[in-house]
Amino acid sequence: MNSAHSLDPSSWVSNYGDYLYSFCRLRVGDPATAEDLVQETLLAAFKSRDMFRGQSSEITWLVSILKNKISDHYRKKDVLREAGDYSEWTNNESIDNFFDHATGHWLSEAAPQAWNSADSSLLKDEFEDVLGQCLQKMPSKLAPVFMARFFDEEEAETICKVHGLSPSNYWVILHRARVMLRACLEKNWFLTKYPR
Repeated sequence: MNSAHSLDPSSWVSNYGDYLYSFCRLRVGDPATAEDLVQETLLAAFKSRDMFRGQSSEITWLVSILKNKISDHYRKKDVLREAGDYSEWTNNESIDNFFDHATGHWLSEAAPQAWNSADSSLLKDEFEDVLGQCLQKMPSKLAPVFMARFFDEEEAETICKVHGLSPSNYWVILHRARVMLRACLEKNWFLTKYPR
């Protein structure tokens, strides 16, 4: 039996549309762009349905196509083209206010606070909403690299190649993104839900 016959394109929107949209929205931030990329993904999947070999589930196959569409989006958009200006671009007040310029150490008022172990009591959906909001607030030059590394678990070499980055710019981006995400999660989740 041809595995393409086991696909059911008529059910893709109802079965996977919300998931694909959420997956994409988290990575591109803009709702309209996410909708467009999901539509492009479904169209590409429909056109190449004869290539589906059944070595993965439908949703895994669709997500892999969507990941390629997201990468293409960032390549075309050239969000990451000017790699040379990352250090300057991210050296704004929000970053500068975290560290002592003389020593490079955390400023006492900005130092990370200990996070309580709240695994058993975290409200997963609520936390994911806050995480999503923090990721959407992350500057567009940082978010796609951070998402590729920590959500898609891509290798550094692949990310650098896809986004046209040098290894040093890659590490600067990840560092800045982590600092911003930690500050946002502390402010909007950990210190509000679990104050000291």
